[in-house]
Amino acid sequence: MESSVGAKRRRRLSLLRRGLYSLSLIVVVVIAGTVGLHYIEGYSYLYAFYYTSMVATGQGPTTTPSTPLGLLFVSILAFVSIGTVVSALVFVFGPFVISLAKVSAEKVEEEAKKVERES
Repeated sequence: MESSVGAKRRRRLSLLRRGLYSLSLIVVVVIAGTVGLHYIEGYSYLYAFYYTSMVATGQGPTTTPSTPLGLLFVSILAFVSIGTVVSALVFVFGPFVISLAKVSAEKVEEEAKKVERES
């Protein structure tokens, strides 16, 4: 039987691993977007990073790419980056939300049994 300290440590390591994995995915997408915009559109690395971060967070870019390839690249980048950020958040916080939902469902069931017994 595993001790509660061991289980807590394992959960912390799992959360850390999930966080690092999620962060690394976001970093890869941001680097790919930054480098891609630098070479395709000729943006400086700083502006390309800014542009990518605006697309990845769903705020939208401040300008429109000037080439057809740039438009296509940013369109794909939007789907990939927003999907990656949302997936990373779900990957990190999903277990917490699920456990919270289970506790909530148990409380609702307890209250429903109380009401049923009283009537």
